[in-house]
Amino acid sequence: MMNFTFRQLKAFEAVARNLSFTRASQELHLTQPAVSMQIKQLEEHAGLPLFEQVGKRIFLTEAGREMYHYTMAISAQLSELEMVLDEMKGFSRGRLTIAVASTANYFVPRLIAGFCERHSSVSVTLEVTNRETLLSLLEANAMDLAIMGQPPGKDLVSHPFMENPLVMIAPPDHPLTRERNIPLERLRTEPFIMREQGSGTRGATERFFEKHGEQVVPAQIMHSSEAIKQAVEAGLGLGVLSVHTLEMELALGRLAVLDVAGFPIRRQWYVVYPQGKRFSRVGQGFLDFMLSEAPALLTVPSAPGPTGKPAREAKKA
Repeated sequence: MMNFTFRQLKAFEAVARNLSFTRASQELHLTQPAVSMQIKQLEEHAGLPLFEQVGKRIFLTEAGREMYHYTMAISAQLSELEMVLDEMKGFSRGRLTIAVASTANYFVPRLIAGFCERHSSVSVTLEVTNRETLLSLLEANAMDLAIMGQPPGKDLVSHPFMENPLVMIAPPDHPLTRERNIPLERLRTEPFIMREQGSGTRGATERFFEKHGEQVVPAQIMHSSEAIKQAVEAGLGLGVLSVHTLEMELALGRLAVLDVAGFPIRRQWYVVYPQGKRFSRVGQGFLDFMLSEAPALLTVPSAPGPTGKPAREAKKA
């Protein structure tokens, strides 16, 4: 009989999801040797290696992929048990797990703060990740709710709750800041700083350029909106980001929004969950809170129209 412990499975899940012992140890608030010990003990119980190292990177073995599949199923069952027990305790003492696309982390804490002001005993876990991992978490039913850009329709329920315009940014002294209604072909020689594959922002940008018969090839790839903003500010290229990430930089004059034909790219933020999801009282309460209260708590920053002037004042979503 394999005597796995929940601690071992939790450590394994974190390492498998991040494919990094360092990131897993940070997430679990454990030392890296402690996480490695948990994985070693789990492999001893399994009788098979769960990870293999190629160069400086680690990958799941075939046994590791099977272990990850069943670990996620176990986690989902434990979450459901926790939900049932929370319902027995009542709404005021529940737990809530939310996964968000990294860009949404610029405003989601305000939503959580507004909800917790009314329900101070609710415990909230917020996981910030990219689109690809977010979809994996949704597939595994590993959280109460997810907040993301355009979701795939398959087996998911989604509710739009706020606009998410994507704008093109440049350093404030870039020559293009003095031009209006810049045609896309004018940008062919400009270097672009873009997010990694799997990012919703990158996918939307590539689809936009393809729709208009153009192609955008990244000169450099960054794994966060913050890194893109710093690279653009340093003059390494242009970038495309959600206007929600730019409030401080635009106010301080550290970045400028270009008036490019067809921009902003109009998108929405969605709250997403699997079809047939069984919500706890807390989960249902937060979903209802988002859909009814988000317009009052959050504003959409102004984005430039085709003349370079704001298309609208910052308004309620």
